[in-house]
Amino acid sequence: MRKKDLIKGYKTEILYQKHMLENLQRWFSLFLGCVGIGIIMLYFFHMTNLPLKILGIILIVVGAIGMLIFGSGIYHGNRNLQLVVKDFKLKLSTDKIQNCSSSQSKE
Repeated sequence: MRKKDLIKGYKTEILYQKHMLENLQRWFSLFLGCVGIGIIMLYFFHMTNLPLKILGIILIVVGAIGMLIFGSGIYHGNRNLQLVVKDFKLKLSTDKIQNCSSSQSKE
């Protein structure tokens, strides 16, 4: 495998993972909004309207579960991205060492 192909493949993978992390953050924000709306509904309608109170509780629960799931995905995705970047740097440094040793052995 050529060095140029290796660099292109890793850059593509890193950009893809960053894009997926951005998508996860958007979903996390959506569920955070659900929790906020649920809290507001519960605050304003806890005495007057039972169906809206129940809907507020449901929104809080669904939003909290969604935030936990997507928060976990973001955490593990960031860890995975760091591992890919670390592996990329390691392969670049070993590739440089191999290129230097192979060019010295040719001389």
